[in-house]
Amino acid sequence: MTEPFDHLLEKYARLVVRVGVNVQPGQHVVVSALPEQADAARAIADEAYRVGASRVEITYNDPFVKRAAVEHGPEELLGTSQEHEFVRARGWKQSRPAMISLTGNPHPTLMDGLDPARLAKAIPIELVQETMPLITTNQVAWTVVGAPTKGWADSVGVSDVTALWDAVATSMRLDEADPVAAWQAHVAKLKDRAAILNEHGFDRVRYRGPGTDLTLGLTPRSRWVGGSVENEAGVEFVPNMPTEEVFVSPDWRRAEGVVRTSAPFFLASMGALVEGLALEVRDGTVTGATAERGEEAVQAQFDLIPRSRHFGEVAIVDADSAVAATGLVYKDMLFDENVGSHIAWGMGYTTAMDDTVGLTPEQRIDEGLNQANTHVDIVIGSPEVQIDGIHADGSTVAVTRGNQFVLTD
Repeated sequence: MTEPFDHLLEKYARLVVRVGVNVQPGQHVVVSALPEQADAARAIADEAYRVGASRVEITYNDPFVKRAAVEHGPEELLGTSQEHEFVRARGWKQSRPAMISLTGNPHPTLMDGLDPARLAKAIPIELVQETMPLITTNQVAWTVVGAPTKGWADSVGVSDVTALWDAVATSMRLDEADPVAAWQAHVAKLKDRAAILNEHGFDRVRYRGPGTDLTLGLTPRSRWVGGSVENEAGVEFVPNMPTEEVFVSPDWRRAEGVVRTSAPFFLASMGALVEGLALEVRDGTVTGATAERGEEAVQAQFDLIPRSRHFGEVAIVDADSAVAATGLVYKDMLFDENVGSHIAWGMGYTTAMDDTVGLTPEQRIDEGLNQANTHVDIVIGSPEVQIDGIHADGSTVAVTRGNQFVLTD
């Protein structure tokens, strides 16, 4: 590690609190973490209080308890939540906390060997339904950020947790002289790319490469965004740290073709690593799915969660990615989605489709914005995959070539 750990952790917490969720004086802060991530969670709590937070709440989720429940618990209680959990979640609708989720699984093989059907049933769908709208409609400022642990470092294959912190520091631009200024410049670059895409007003986007020929339609409301966004109170925040994407919510009804992942991904809800996933898509619906690894887990999620077979995001990431520069497969969706262009099945975000915040979920679906209690990003981009924008008249414009963003205004 190039600097003392406590110094790095201090810079990390400052960036997460002041840029990631932009904590406001007197605000409630909620941090979700694993027990192994206590050092990072405590540093974030300390920084949040420094900037004036009224209260910082840390919730630790233990995956070993989840495994025990799936393996031995009564099936009728899998995925159920207690009343106090609902009360807490409903309280957030009033308090509007800044919400920080720490990611980076220290036990990626913990769920191996479990019945995929029972594991799928263990997803707390009703509780997700209470909390997800706060995030997907940006009622609160929120961010997801990595917090290295020894187990995560072991699964990635680096020498130790110090080496993983170095890689995360590169991905988050913590190795810059002024990380906050570096993030401001990075956010501005992504916003410029989104503006160029919006100026073109494409009707659809096409991905073509080995095993992939997929076209995804947009709606007149679809809006490319990147970098930072604002919550309903006008507070600017960065939802993902790191982030290298510009993205848009597509029309879930207008996806056609075949697609193959170009990088593995970890399906967190199922505790499964998925490799070599190939999808067939017809009339906006995933009609077929095969994988070299993790196929059963993917099928179980598709079968369990309504509307998970439709797409909610289209994203472009090019060779400038700081995450890709580390050369690692993180086995964590936050990082691995940022190594290349990707799509996501499940929930579509109102941020990337104009004038949908005030609509009901059913109305959003009618407007083409998918609604589902999951959001799974899969990387389909590479130097061999080219992305084109297609206008309503059928004219085609190159967006990426050789993994470089080449579109101009």
